[in-house]
Amino acid sequence: MAEAVFVNDARVMSKGQVTIPKKVRAALGIDTGDRVTFIVDGGNVRVVNSAIYALQRFQEQMKGEAAKAGLFSEDDVAEWITNSRREEASE
Repeated sequence: MAEAVFVNDARVMSKGQVTIPKKVRAALGIDTGDRVTFIVDGGNVRVVNSAIYALQRFQEQMKGEAAKAGLFSEDDVAEWITNSRREEASE
């Protein structure tokens, strides 16, 4: 899927609040009540969907852990889950 590229402006209000433009909310998959994360890098700020950002961070942190645990395929994962459930049931 190609990423949307566009520029949009918003006015900062007296309390520092900014309304995220509709087009930007749609591009980020942000709905009413969702949280956003601000990532400041030098003079640049990125606004990202917090849920997606958290998942991406988790994936980065877990990269390579499956291989360390001997899980190389979906079948390996399914077998691990089955065995774990059996162990829990026997306790």
